Amino acid sequence: MVFANRLFPSPIAVGWEMWVLGTQANLLPDLGKTLLRAGLAFFIAMALGTALGIVLGRVRWLDRLFSAWLLVGLNLPAIVVAIVLYIWLGLTEVALISAVVINKVPLVVTTIREGVRSFLPAYEELAQALRLSPWRKLLLVFLPQLLPFVLAAARTGLSLIWKIVLVFEVLGSDGGVGYRVSVLFQFFDIGGILAYTGAFILVVLAFEYGLLRPLERRILRWRADPA
Repeated sequence: MVFANRLFPSPIAVGWEMWVLGTQANLLPDLGKTLLRAGLAFFIAMALGTALGIVLGRVRWLDRLFSAWLLVGLNLPAIVVAIVLYIWLGLTEVALISAVVINKVPLVVTTIREGVRSFLPAYEELAQALRLSPWRKLLLVFLPQLLPFVLAAARTGLSLIWKIVLVFEVLGSDGGVGYRVSVLFQFFDIGGILAYTGAFILVVLAFEYGLLRPLERRILRWRADPA
């Protein structure tokens, strides 16, 4: 649809609004705040979730002990976590990032745990026969088998984090894409909302095709068919 109607501005109008907001308003600072929050939450959740997933995948009694809690974490509504932490910690960055991490960690733990469980015993026996050191065993045997699951957890978790951060910014924040969209909603500014949404989608696509996919191809190129 090129021409605007009563409900939707045209793509040209949205593009112009995006340009104006980017050069004269808060679009770039808001994008920066949202990306910083998402990035911090992503790296913290990946580090914690990977460590816990490896432990639960290797130690069966711990897995049985915490499997019920992991199920609760996977199904706990994100909005409840955010509201509780905002009540406890106030409308702070710590509360927002902690809420995102709490919602992301169970997904990472589950994915990494399944990856550890899928390790082939034959490879571990080969490493023992070759008397590999623990470090070389980790680098040459365990890590290549785990990397596809780490990348899967990163991609699915990142797609979840983008959305959760925006929702939590709407609930309580001093800036960010979600906060600005909530302000624009109060003025029924559909053009501004679509401009912020479009800018955010462009950032997500740039991150996916400019970083994640090339990184995935580089890391997993050893799995390619030599033929």
